[in-house]
Amino acid sequence: MSSAVLSKIMAENAQKTIFKECPQFHNSQCTFTIPPCVFPEPYTAHSARLHLARVLELLRASGPQDALKEGRSPNSSLPNGKSLKRSLSNTKTEKNNQDGAPPEYLLPGSSERPLMALLPHSSQPEAPTYLRDLSLSCWNPAPGHRKLQGDFLYITVVTMEGRRFDITSCPKGFFLNRSTEEMFDPRPAQSSPVCHSLTDLLCHISPAFKQTLTTLKNRSQLPPVEVMPTPYHTLSWLGPPCASRTHKNTFSRLGVDEQSGTEAPDWNEELQAARDLPQGSLEERLQRDRALLQVNCAFVRAVKQGAETVVDSFVEPVNGNPEDPAFLWGGLFMSQGAASTMFGGERGRRAAQRLELKAVQAYSNIEGLHTLPTAVVDYRGVRLSAQGLAPGLEGSEGLLYGVNAGPQESPQRRRLLELLAQAAKSLSLQRHVVVAPNGHKVPLFTSVEAQGLLGADGRFYILDVFRTFPADANFCQEVETECQTVTGEEESDKRCDEDKEKKAFLHEIKHFKLSFNSFSLIHTIIYYYILYLIYIYIYNILIYLTNVCILAGDSRATKAVRAACKEVGSVSDIIFEMRFNPSVFSPEVSFPTSESKSTNLQERLLREAAAFIITHQIPAFVSGSIAPMDGVSLKLALHQRGINLRYLGHVITTISQSEHKERLRHITVRLIYKIRSVIGEIFTRSTRRVFNNFLQVLYSILLSAAVSHFLCCLLVPHFTPTPVGEETKKKSRRRGRGAGAPESSTPWSTLTGSELWNLVCQDAAETYNISDSLGSGPNHLVEHYSLQKLSLLREFCLKTGIQLRLRDYVFDNQNKAPIGPDDVLNIFPVVKHIHMPTVDASKAFSAAQNFIQKGLLDQAHEHLKEAAYLFGRVCDDLHPEACYCHSMLAKVAFVQGKAAEARSVQLKAVVISERVLGFDHPNTIQQYALLGVYAFAGGETALAQKCLLRARLLMLTVHGEDHPYTATLDSCLGLVLTGDQRGLFLKNALRLNISFFGPSHLHTALNQHLLAYWMCSKGDYRSAMTHEKEALTAFTMLGEDHPQTRCSKEFLCTITKQAVKVERSLRQAGADCTEQTVEVCPGARVISGIINLFESYKVKGKCLLISLSSLSSVSNFHI
Repeated sequence: MSSAVLSKIMAENAQKTIFKECPQFHNSQCTFTIPPCVFPEPYTAHSARLHLARVLELLRASGPQDALKEGRSPNSSLPNGKSLKRSLSNTKTEKNNQDGAPPEYLLPGSSERPLMALLPHSSQPEAPTYLRDLSLSCWNPAPGHRKLQGDFLYITVVTMEGRRFDITSCPKGFFLNRSTEEMFDPRPAQSSPVCHSLTDLLCHISPAFKQTLTTLKNRSQLPPVEVMPTPYHTLSWLGPPCASRTHKNTFSRLGVDEQSGTEAPDWNEELQAARDLPQGSLEERLQRDRALLQVNCAFVRAVKQGAETVVDSFVEPVNGNPEDPAFLWGGLFMSQGAASTMFGGERGRRAAQRLELKAVQAYSNIEGLHTLPTAVVDYRGVRLSAQGLAPGLEGSEGLLYGVNAGPQESPQRRRLLELLAQAAKSLSLQRHVVVAPNGHKVPLFTSVEAQGLLGADGRFYILDVFRTFPADANFCQEVETECQTVTGEEESDKRCDEDKEKKAFLHEIKHFKLSFNSFSLIHTIIYYYILYLIYIYIYNILIYLTNVCILAGDSRATKAVRAACKEVGSVSDIIFEMRFNPSVFSPEVSFPTSESKSTNLQERLLREAAAFIITHQIPAFVSGSIAPMDGVSLKLALHQRGINLRYLGHVITTISQSEHKERLRHITVRLIYKIRSVIGEIFTRSTRRVFNNFLQVLYSILLSAAVSHFLCCLLVPHFTPTPVGEETKKKSRRRGRGAGAPESSTPWSTLTGSELWNLVCQDAAETYNISDSLGSGPNHLVEHYSLQKLSLLREFCLKTGIQLRLRDYVFDNQNKAPIGPDDVLNIFPVVKHIHMPTVDASKAFSAAQNFIQKGLLDQAHEHLKEAAYLFGRVCDDLHPEACYCHSMLAKVAFVQGKAAEARSVQLKAVVISERVLGFDHPNTIQQYALLGVYAFAGGETALAQKCLLRARLLMLTVHGEDHPYTATLDSCLGLVLTGDQRGLFLKNALRLNISFFGPSHLHTALNQHLLAYWMCSKGDYRSAMTHEKEALTAFTMLGEDHPQTRCSKEFLCTITKQAVKVERSLRQAGADCTEQTVEVCPGARVISGIINLFESYKVKGKCLLISLSSLSSVSNFHI
C-alpha cells in the first residue's frame, strides 16, 4: 500500500487510541476515555498537530442541530435509540399505558402538514461548553531558535473562567508558556507541568473544563451505529430553525487539519492499492472491502469540497478554454466536459458524464483492469466530473488499445485484450471492427472512444468509456430510417409492420426528438431483453422438435439449434450467445464493408431492444404492483425494469390508453395514482433543469434571495415579484461570482410565476413530449393529480441540494412570499459516485434469501446473522444493504417467535435507515412501521403508537394520505389506538384499500376483519357480521383449509351466535338487559394473523423474495 494509505491507517489507530470509547465526536452524549499516556512515543510535529485536531473534534461535539447545519440527516427522530431500548426493556409496566390521543394533524382527512414535528429544534438540549476558545496562537510559527529547542506549535486557550493561557507543544507534550497577546515569551510558566495529553493540561488549568469532562465520562454511552460517521453524506432538506442564533464558535481549525501542510493525495494510487490487496482468505477480503470503502468515502468527501471550492471561484482553471475550464484541486481533476454538438449540447454533456460514471462502475469489477476513481457532482447548477489523476504512460508506446493506438504487438497488449474480452463477455458487448481515421481496420471490444493504456505504475487502465452501453435506438437520429435486417426486405417489412406500438411511439417523438447521441440503454434492459430472447430461442427449438420427430443423434436437431440462433441474432450459430455492438448508431463511426452483415444485424437487435422497452417493459410497469412514494422510489422502480426516465412521457401515454382502466374502478384509481407519481417526477426534473440555468448566472451575494424568489414563483400561483430595493442594486454592482454582481445580473428579480411555469412546461414538452399535462400552474397539479406542494418542494430540494429552514410554510397566500431569503440556509453539492461491493456479506444475504424461499428459517436466520456481522466488519452497519439485511433478520426472528431479538434488530434497522438514507426516506417510513408492529406484538402499545404515528407523519409529508401504504399504517394504528379514534383509522384504511385494491382483495379483507373486531368491542354485532362476511369472501381465495379462512369462519359463527343471543335477551328482558360482548383476540394474536396472512399471500404470489440488487426498492409498497 502507498505511504498515504498507511499514514491514514496510523491516524485512524491514533484516533481510536485517543477516543476509544467515543466513536463519533459530533454528539454531545458520547462517552470517551483519554488514557494518561496518549502517545507512548515522543510527539513529532505531525502527531502533535494531529492530536490537537482530535481534541478540537472533541470540543466541537454537538447534537442533531449541527448535523442539520452540515446538511446531514440526524438520527434523533422520536423515539431515539437509547430511550427506545429502555422502553423496550420495560414491558410489564406499560401493558395498558398510552401517551394520549394522536395530534389532530395526524388524523385521517387532515390537510395540515406541519414541519416542526419532523426534526429536533430548539427544545433539544444544547451541547456542553468546555472552553470559550481554543485556537492556534498568533505567535505561530515558532522562530528558528525555538524550533531547535523542540517547539512545534503555540496554542491560545480562553477558559470558561475568563482566563487566557498560551500553551507550547513539544516532543514531550504540552505546557504553559509566558506569552501574552502583546509579548512573545516562550519560556515555561512557573509551576507548569508538562502533560502528554492536552486535555490533562486543560483540566489542570480550568476546573470548569474538568467538571464538564467528568460529567461526560459518567454519561451512558450511545450505540456506535447512532454516533459513528456515515460513509457518505446524507442530505437533509430541512435545517435548524435558528441557524444564526445556534451558530457558535466551534474553535478555529486553521492550520491543524490532517492534510494541512501535506501534499494532495494521489487518489488513483490510493484506490488501486486498495484493490490490489490480497483476497485469499475471508479476513483478507473483509479488509480489502473495508479499505476500498474508506478510500472511496474519502474521495467522495474530497469531491464535495472540491466542487464547492471550484464553483465558488476559489480555484483558477489550469487551461485557457473558457468553454471547458478544467481545474486541479486536492489531487482531483475536475471539468464540465465539452458541450459539443456531437454530444447534443449541454444536455448531452450532462448525460455523457453520467454514463461515464455508470461505465466505470461496470468495469470496476473486472480483476486486472483498472479505472480511475470517478464521481459526478452537481452544485449551484453546474455539473462537474471529478477524477483522480491518471498515471503517466509506460514509455512512448503506453497506449495499447483504441482507434488511435498503433499497430503493435506485445505481451502487454495481448494481456490487455484478454482483459477487455473478459469484460466484453460480462457486459454482453460484441467484438467488432471499425475504420480508424488513418484508414486502418481496428478490432474493438468497447466503444470507439475508449482507450486502453499501460500506466507508469504497471497497471492496465481503460479510459473514456461513456459509450460503453449500446445506444437507445428510440432516441437516435437513425430511428426514422427504414428497418434493416440480414434476413431480407420481406422479413424486415414484416417485423416493422408487427411493431405498430413502437411505430406509434416513434411518430410521437419525432417532433420533439432531442437527438442526444449520449443516450444509451440501461444495462438492465439488456439483461431483460436477453431473457426474452432466451424464451424465444427455447420456444423455437421446441416448436421445431415437436413438428419433426427427431431421434438421438439426428442431425436435424443441430439444424433446429442453428435456426433458433439465427432467429434471435446470436453471435454463434451453435450456442445461444447474445452480444451488442456499442458503436452502432455512434456518429462519425465507419464500419468496413466486410462487417456490413454483422452491423445490420446489430442495428436490428438494438432496434428490437429499444422496441422491447415500449412493447413489454413499460406496459409491465404500468400493470405491475409498484406504488412509489416519491421520485427516488419511482426512479428505482423504472430502472429495475430497464426504463430510463426519458420515457416518463410515454409512461403517461401508456397509462392513459390502458385497456384496464375501463374494467373496474379500483384499477382506474391505481392507474391515476401512477400518473400522479410520474407527473410529479416530470415536474421536479423539468424544474431542476430550468433552475440549473437560473443559478449559473447568479453571484454569491444574490443566491439566497434568488433561490427563495424562484421557489415562490414555482409554488405560489400567479406570484408577482416585489420591486428590487436600491440597496440590493448597489450591492449587485460589484463583479465576481464570490462577491457582488453587476446591475445587469438581476433579471431574476423580475421573474414571475407565469414565466417560470411556461419555462417548466416548455422543458417538459421538449423532453417528455407532454403538452398540457402540467396545466397552467401549481394549483392544477394539486387539483387534478392531488399532489402536495410540500412534497414537490421536498423533492426539488433533495434533487438540487437546497436546505430550507425548519418551519411551517404556507403556499396559499399570494400577497406574501412563503419563502424568504433567510429561509434558504444552504446549497449542498449532490454527488453521484461509485458503489463499492461487499461481496461476502452479499453472498451470505443471498443464501439467506434462498433458504427463506425453501422455508428453512433456521438456516436463513444463521446466514442473516452472518451477513449482518460481515456488513458490520466492512461498513460498520452504516450502509443501505446492511439496513435491508437487519430488517429481514428482524422479520425472520419475529416469525420464529424471537420477539425480543426482532425488536432489537429492527431498532437498529431504523437507526441505520435514518442515518444512511434520510430521516424521511420511504424505507425509513417502512422500518418505523415494522418496529411498531413488533413492539405491539410484544405488548408495548405506547411505543408501537409512537412508531406508527411517526411513520404516518413522515408518510403525509413525503407523499400525502392518498397512498396504499397509508392504508397499512392506518390498519396498524387501528390496532394500537383505543376508542373512537381506533375506528376512525380503520375506516380510513378500508376506504383506501377499496379505492386502490377493490373489495375482494386480501388487503381489504384483512381490514374488514379488523373492523369486525372493533365493531364487536363496541357491541355493534350487525355491522361486525357485515364486515366479517366480506372478509370471509376474500379469504376463501387462500383455500378452505387456510388458517385465516378457518379463523374468519369461527369468528363469524361466534358473533352470529352472540348477536342472536343478545337479540333474544333484549326481547325477553327488555331495556334492562345488560348487553354482552364477544371476547376480542389479543393484539399479539391479531398481529400474528396479519403476518401469516401476508406471508401466505406473498408465497402464493411468488413475490416473497427479491434479489439483493433490487432491495433498494423496499421503500416501494407492493399492490
